[in-house]
Amino acid sequence: MMTIVDLVCPVHCFPLRFQEDLLVCEKGCSYPVISHIPRFVQHGNYASSFGLQWNKFRTTQLDSHTGLSISRDRLTRIAGGDLNVFYGKNILEAGCGAGRFTEIMLGAGGYVFAVDLSSAVDANYANCSSFPNYSVCQADIVNLPVLPEQFEIVVCIGVIQHTPDPEATMRALCGYVKPGGMLMIDHYTLGYPTTPSRSFLRSHLLSRQERYSMRVVKTVFDLLWPLHKFFFKHRNNALIRRLYPNFLLWSPVVDYHFDYSQLGEKRLYEWGMLDTHDTLTDRYKHLRSAEEVRSALEMLGMENIETVYAGNGVEARAWKPAK
Repeated sequence: MMTIVDLVCPVHCFPLRFQEDLLVCEKGCSYPVISHIPRFVQHGNYASSFGLQWNKFRTTQLDSHTGLSISRDRLTRIAGGDLNVFYGKNILEAGCGAGRFTEIMLGAGGYVFAVDLSSAVDANYANCSSFPNYSVCQADIVNLPVLPEQFEIVVCIGVIQHTPDPEATMRALCGYVKPGGMLMIDHYTLGYPTTPSRSFLRSHLLSRQERYSMRVVKTVFDLLWPLHKFFFKHRNNALIRRLYPNFLLWSPVVDYHFDYSQLGEKRLYEWGMLDTHDTLTDRYKHLRSAEEVRSALEMLGMENIETVYAGNGVEARAWKPAK
């Protein structure tokens, strides 16, 4: 097991030492290392559905799998237009998922400490462990096994809106940034497309087991997917163009035909199924305006804050003042 940052007990902040297949601190706390990954949280938590989907669709959104630059383009925009910002930097990726952005930062020469609350870390390890400048652990963003101010760059994409308290999450993230370092985040914003059908299904699925929810989502998706393909195929028909917005109001399916048609049908199906499951099974779905995100970061002492409406909502960069 290799790590690019010194791990400490998240309870006592004492250094951890490796003992057989455990990490232990001098106060007696112990944390298992399972499949090469240190685990600091119990199995089963509010992010369990994410773990299930990322392991099922482990390579779906990887640019190295699609041969496209969809993830690279998104990360480049959030980073301010140049991936060279990651070169040689010690990076925390909070909420790493299966590694769609992990592999890009590693490839750009960054030293990435990837963290996720869910079992998505297993997919991330399978996708990225061949890089020498990489380590991963399963832990809670608000209580990571690291000391404060350890990272030159902290990246958190597609995550904050799904945590119980976005402001507390942003506070924790800012705390991991070194003085003079940079924070990159995004957040769902007002107007997120929550249709009545999505609201109904989500309210039903949140009280169910993750595997049951996955089966229901797949059944609904497979039932409606041919209709989505039909609307895209006949998109130039005037009647179809008029009907399509109303169709989207009652279909819970996330469809990328009009956004990423270059993926091809097989990958469009996988992306759609993945993100339909994502939007119907997330325990928390918070919305914030760009002004609210900026205000939260200002309250946390960050400076040179940049916010823009892009991607999934609000994208932001901020810097911690140098001491």
